[in-house]
Amino acid sequence: MIIVSDTSPISNLILIDRLDILKQVLGYIIIPPTVEREVKALESLGVDITEFCASDWIKMQAPTRVEEVDALSQIVDLGEAEAIVLAQEIDAQLLIIDERAGTNIARNKGLKTIGLVGILLKAKERGQISSVKPILQLLREKAGFWIGENLLQRVLSIAGESAT
Repeated sequence: MIIVSDTSPISNLILIDRLDILKQVLGYIIIPPTVEREVKALESLGVDITEFCASDWIKMQAPTRVEEVDALSQIVDLGEAEAIVLAQEIDAQLLIIDERAGTNIARNKGLKTIGLVGILLKAKERGQISSVKPILQLLREKAGFWIGENLLQRVLSIAGESAT
């Protein structure tokens, strides 16, 4: 399966030291150059990115349709634009992206998307994590991950977990 990722799912998991979840659930992923740069920029903030740098399951590949990336980057950030265009170019079966605008654009272009919350639900369903709730709490506290209260309740319900 060909999977492309935007920055935020990777960086958020790095911030809570759980990049392993992405590998367990999806395996091999491809990122565009801007995503790689944005993740590596975390190091300048004192974040340990050793696991990311040492990973053999995350590969960088540049999109070739530069004009399309440039046009799309007027609407979404450059990392998202590159990820969307790259996913189209290599016929990715899945694009990992959290931001609403980028997700909507990707879906309008016929791409299948999943966000970090969806990845956590898959990990729970497969028994790769025991609970979604503590990971979401860590993401909110350490990574500043935003999830609305209604969505949080729905996610915990799907995961069979209590909100309290």
